[in-house]
Amino acid sequence: MSADSFRRTKIIFTLGPATESEAMLEQMFRAGADVVRLNMAHATHDWTRDVIRRIRAVSARLGREVAIMMDIKGPEIRTGDLAAPIELKAGEIFDFTVKPGAEPGSGEEVRSVDVNYANLVNDVEVGAIVLVDNGLLRLEVLAKSAAHLRCRVLIPGQLSSRRHINLPGVRVNLPAFTAKDRADTLVGLAAGIDFVALSFVREAKDVQQLRTFLAEQKSSVRIVAKIEDQSAIANLDEIVAACDALMVARGDLGIECAFEELPVIQRRAVRACLAQGRPVIVATHMLESMITQPVPTRAEITDVANAVYEFADCVMLSGETTVGKYPVECVQMLDKIARRIEAEDDLEKFEPTVFTGERMKVLHSAVVLANQIPNSKILTFTRHGFVAHGLAALRPARAPIFAFTPSPMLQRQLRLVRAVEPFLMPLANEPDATIENALALLRRAGRIAPGDKLIVATDILSLDRLVDSVQLRTVT
Repeated sequence: MSADSFRRTKIIFTLGPATESEAMLEQMFRAGADVVRLNMAHATHDWTRDVIRRIRAVSARLGREVAIMMDIKGPEIRTGDLAAPIELKAGEIFDFTVKPGAEPGSGEEVRSVDVNYANLVNDVEVGAIVLVDNGLLRLEVLAKSAAHLRCRVLIPGQLSSRRHINLPGVRVNLPAFTAKDRADTLVGLAAGIDFVALSFVREAKDVQQLRTFLAEQKSSVRIVAKIEDQSAIANLDEIVAACDALMVARGDLGIECAFEELPVIQRRAVRACLAQGRPVIVATHMLESMITQPVPTRAEITDVANAVYEFADCVMLSGETTVGKYPVECVQMLDKIARRIEAEDDLEKFEPTVFTGERMKVLHSAVVLANQIPNSKILTFTRHGFVAHGLAALRPARAPIFAFTPSPMLQRQLRLVRAVEPFLMPLANEPDATIENALALLRRAGRIAPGDKLIVATDILSLDRLVDSVQLRTVT
């Protein structure tokens, strides 16, 4: 890959039947995917272990390490099993039952479905709206008892087994990190995941609960907080501060909030992440039509372009790559759109946040220098990710960030971060030797050529101590 072909916006795809084979994984990685998402709502532990081994094997064979994100299910409310789908009619009275086998009462013939959350009747008030199956079914609560919610169907449709329930504006008393999430995460940690995506984050303490669990496991896995309901929007800034990255999960978010609010929320979330230097992912329905069609709609192309214009770190595919007919083409399409938008002059006008702290000021000077020197590249070294994340947070206009680290996990985790191209390399005791080793690696990879300008953000030895520095070098 030449320096001119560098793409700054990263691509995440969700693994599923359409992409889980070794042959398909190789095609997806060659097409430019950076991160693989495992959706634990639909995964067994045996499948999880198997696909992680497969992902690592294909990555090693191609010499391109990708990151693995385990997306844990979180506090979901779902309907129970049905012998056959129920066709609900407008105006029909229907019960959600929290005590299986309970009588409907009043001698009425009322159809019902069980729900997996016993406290539903305590959390929901009369007059509340219940949305089922991604909002395709809409019901209003008329009355409640200890055993059931009695509702009227407002928007009719077919109800089948295990459909997701949304309660707009209602705070349910479910734990953020469930027993299933704990079991799934332990499997992921043992198998070698890089990120855990926490679903339905409502406040910062939800993230802290997971962070405490990871610390107990002595894990360096990073946390992606998914914002999916109105509570998360109200607590957005504190959630961004608590997490390692944020996902704007537009599926449930678009159900929980008014449709017209969704673009506003997305922009607010991206800007909150830019202001705090956190990576941000825009997810769901980006190329939904390509589940069945070989090309996206014009609106989808514009949606992806807007995420790139907003300086999101990643764009993500879901159903497009789990069950879609054109998964490789979807990655290629995201790649093509991102590259085209990144070539626009508008992106050079971005004014990054000026972060506090001496180290960030040094990094800011490196990015300013890179923005002033055409066709320059930034070179840095990091053991824990601070420098690479800091440079990326400042959003260099054109320069790629070549980040060298001795940590295989950090190399993979940096795949999530905008404009960072990570390399695995031991760091020498002498800074100059480390720089020369990195230059040799970049030459072999075809990433630099004689005459290129490099802005090197590193530390140097001065009076027996290491100090942060910015150097300008010309490749010979």
